[in-house]
Amino acid sequence: MKTEEKMTIGVLAKLAQVGVETVRFYERKGLIQQPIKTLSFREYTETDARKIRFIKHAQELGFTLDETKELLEMKVCTKSTRPRNVFS
Repeated sequence: MKTEEKMTIGVLAKLAQVGVETVRFYERKGLIQQPIKTLSFREYTETDARKIRFIKHAQELGFTLDETKELLEMKVCTKSTRPRNVFS
């Protein structure tokens, strides 16, 4: 399993093309998980950026945040029928 590069909330926001407050808002709404604080800041990953881009795209398509949260919670079945998270 490949380890993802860690980034600060500012870098995540820039990569996902949203503001820092948008990231915090999505955390409060339960759309993305707030990472555990290490040293002096929280560390986010590319997976978090992909989720935020997905959320923004779902909003553009007319989905509500509640509907988007449901979409994020869905699992995808692979050929082996083992469920997996789409963003991992």
